Amino acid sequence: MTKIILNGCNGKMGRVIDRLVSEDADCEIVAGVDINDAVENPYPVYKTPSEYTGAADVMIDFSHPSALDAILEYCKTRRLPVILATTGYTDEQKAQMKEAAESVPIFFSANMSLGINLLIALAKTAAKLLEGNFDIEIVEKHHNQKIDAPSGTALAIADAIDETLSYPAEYVYDRHSVRRKRKNTEIGLHAIRGGTIVGEHDVIFAGNDEVITLSHHAASKEVFAVGAVRAAKFMAGKPAGMYSMTDLVGEI
Repeated sequence: MTKIILNGCNGKMGRVIDRLVSEDADCEIVAGVDINDAVENPYPVYKTPSEYTGAADVMIDFSHPSALDAILEYCKTRRLPVILATTGYTDEQKAQMKEAAESVPIFFSANMSLGINLLIALAKTAAKLLEGNFDIEIVEKHHNQKIDAPSGTALAIADAIDETLSYPAEYVYDRHSVRRKRKNTEIGLHAIRGGTIVGEHDVIFAGNDEVITLSHHAASKEVFAVGAVRAAKFMAGKPAGMYSMTDLVGEI
């Protein structure tokens, strides 16, 4: 039985994880952390992680990047694995994670969906096999409230493909400003914003007379919560180090 501390337990994603864990016989939430205490929870809820000193195997964080310092300090003190499922971290904060990973197991991924990370693995395989003969374009779609573009997931897909190629890829975000033919070394990234689209990513490999498209469509944010719970089970008992969905997908 994996014992979980849930940071951000009363937020939207926290409530989804709460429900998923309650239906899972292999794990349980032993404590929650949230500044909002207006919700009734079946476990104790604290304002800060340091207030909980009971038994735990792992922490899941679905809160805000500003909580990172307190989370890392708490987990380092207790040598507790942590799943960092929040988005929007700065480069400096990501460097903090790597430093903390020298003494504590840290799981971080740009996207917690198992499906997206399978798509990334497939895209790397396709890029290796098709290199030199197919142009690569990535199209992502999200709701009209999303601020950043392209999405962090689209960039993660591009980075994974770039690592696979034998040449450094050139990321192209805006074609209308430069009138020229497409270079063979380009990876095009395109963002669409509208309505309530949860998240859609298409990786297009376009060759002569044929096109291969890898697609992932998220119908709800629950897919990210499912991935976080899977990651919690995966991380329990792991040694110090940085882990990601690539490690989890690889083990599966």
